[in-house]
Amino acid sequence: MAFRRRTKSYPLFSQEFVIHNHADIGFCLVLCVLIGLMFEVTAKTAFLFILPQYNVSMPTADGETVQYHYGPKDLVTVLFYIFIAIILHAVVQEYILDKISKRLHLSKVKHSKFNESGQLVVFHLSSVIWCFYVVVTEGYLTNPRSLWEDYPHVYLPFQVKFFYLCQLAYWLHALPELYFQKVRKEEIPRQLQYICLYLVHIAGAYLLNLSRLGLVLLLLQYSTEFLFHTARLCHFADENNEKLFNAWAAVFGVTRLFILTLAVLAIGFGLARMENQAFDPEKGNFNTLLCRLCVLLLVCAAQAWLMWRFIHSQLRHWREYWSEQSAKRRVPAAPRLAARLIKRESGYHENGVVKAENGTSTRTKKLKSP
Repeated sequence: MAFRRRTKSYPLFSQEFVIHNHADIGFCLVLCVLIGLMFEVTAKTAFLFILPQYNVSMPTADGETVQYHYGPKDLVTVLFYIFIAIILHAVVQEYILDKISKRLHLSKVKHSKFNESGQLVVFHLSSVIWCFYVVVTEGYLTNPRSLWEDYPHVYLPFQVKFFYLCQLAYWLHALPELYFQKVRKEEIPRQLQYICLYLVHIAGAYLLNLSRLGLVLLLLQYSTEFLFHTARLCHFADENNEKLFNAWAAVFGVTRLFILTLAVLAIGFGLARMENQAFDPEKGNFNTLLCRLCVLLLVCAAQAWLMWRFIHSQLRHWREYWSEQSAKRRVPAAPRLAARLIKRESGYHENGVVKAENGTSTRTKKLKSP
């Protein structure tokens, strides 16, 4: 199964060969792991790639439930789902985005942004639905105190741990995709910024056992980002469509306020009142004043940076808008037409023909009949 139609062959394992066949290579590696499930000798190793590790049976009133905690083997699982993300990226690109972009006839710059927003719309939509389902089923919305109560949250349900592993895999896969998609050099720093921000926040919430708070914050952030990239896709289809951008601008500031309020409430007040305030990495407890300040500083700095970029972008758009409006109001002065000097021929007219007075000239000039 080839993910891209190619009209030109490249040397084996050359740079262009890897770029144009990276999804096929990833598919072959995933297929090898899946084939390993069929044999008893390799099944245990294959499960190490596919399923989350470090499961523990916890006694409950209804019986036993299986909980999970993190460890070094999670890196193997994340690596496997990086290849899954690369394959899904190629499928969305070829079978959805490429077909739409051909109809829009976009420039190279707009085509690159269209592909970026198209991929992120699919990812953010699926993540919002998945995250909302996890938050509702685990009861984090109905009981906000559960975001900091019983900290540290070392043991996670299967769906929570699997969600975090998939999130890490997606944002890690976005790094090599910058090379595979041949992103322009001007766009790489901007994309690296938000990729690294997501990786730091998601990995921080996962490793510091703040998974419950991280889920709610991701739900808010992904909802806003989904609205933004949807608005950008609609703008590429119709440049006069600005309604979704206006809705996103209104939601963006409210989301920043909610994220800051929730982070301060959970970390600054909730964890500060917990009794077990000790630094114990073996038990997963990072509830100390220094750790709380570092986490709050990171969250506040990220939100302030996003808000500053938002304000700067809005001011630039407003300046461009008013400059266009002022240019339209200027009415150009009508050019004055130079008066044509009509030189009358001397002589007399006969049947519409001008003849010289002396009658010696053989050249005649035809005049228009009145």
